[in-house]
Amino acid sequence: MIISMRKNASRVEIDSVIQRIEDFGYKIHTIEGEERVVIGAIGVGDTSACLEALEAMNCVEKAVRISAPYKFVSREFKPNRTTITVAGNVHVGNSEFVVMAGPCSVESEKQILESAELAAKGGAKILRGGAFKPRTSPYDFQGMEEEGLKLLAKAREHTGLAIVTEVMSDNDVSLVASYADVMQVGARNMQNFALLKALGKCGKPVLLKRGLSSTIKELLMSAEYIVAHGNNDVMLCERGIRTFETATRNTCDIVACAVLREMTHLPVILDPSHATGKRSLVPALSRAGVAIGADGLIVEIHPNPQKAISDGAQSLEPAQWLDMMKSLQPYIELWKAERMTPVAV
Repeated sequence: MIISMRKNASRVEIDSVIQRIEDFGYKIHTIEGEERVVIGAIGVGDTSACLEALEAMNCVEKAVRISAPYKFVSREFKPNRTTITVAGNVHVGNSEFVVMAGPCSVESEKQILESAELAAKGGAKILRGGAFKPRTSPYDFQGMEEEGLKLLAKAREHTGLAIVTEVMSDNDVSLVASYADVMQVGARNMQNFALLKALGKCGKPVLLKRGLSSTIKELLMSAEYIVAHGNNDVMLCERGIRTFETATRNTCDIVACAVLREMTHLPVILDPSHATGKRSLVPALSRAGVAIGADGLIVEIHPNPQKAISDGAQSLEPAQWLDMMKSLQPYIELWKAERMTPVAV
């Protein structure tokens, strides 16, 4: 259910409504605006009786059922879009188009520092880099683990860029959160529910990637796990899905960016690198991402892709990265203008 309090309801009135909802056995989730508080109630109690009781309270303006199976991340619960603040000065989901860039994996101090400088030079706000790497083959490079996290922290100190890096296990959440600014959930872990629950309590924004064979509804249900366990700061990432097509690494469901913007208030990020698997296709898909209304990009770059330990074929070379970011600027300016235009009611 969604319970909308009357304008400027007092703290005592809000608490009384929360207590009444809890009496019916529901779990509470609130959004507190400057003038109005909205309360979400999730559970298996007697919904009709609860709604009737709430509507009888003078401080309640409206109480309605949420029809979507994902409650807290739906536009029904929160019509206005969510803006997520990363590291205090990067705002994802509002009028700032945010680019995250860096190598697939942290390989050495020299490599990650050069990558960070390159990312910053191109205009990225967040440095990506994997310290823990889920690989299909058990014999492939699995990442530098905590040593990689330390190198990412050093790159942040050197450039001022925030850090997004993958966490693979609920056992590693505390360790990764102690270094990272954004916790990334990879496609293979989108439905690792123990991990999602732990991320609900981590205190850091989460970048949730869509699974290889997952539907948009399943992606939103995974996001619901994180939000329902206490973390409102979730970004969704379209990174391509597995289809019969073999010309690209994955098939980019580009329209998913627009669909998600209709279905949820959470920011949407496009990953053109994993979606294509080919560096030559990344700039074109990045332009499409801006045009369709994504809130940002996460792009793989490398100082020397030919020597990359992983994903070298889809990592942009330095000159290609800088050229792409320059060519994106007119599209981003149009994107900003559209975001700043008031929506007719």
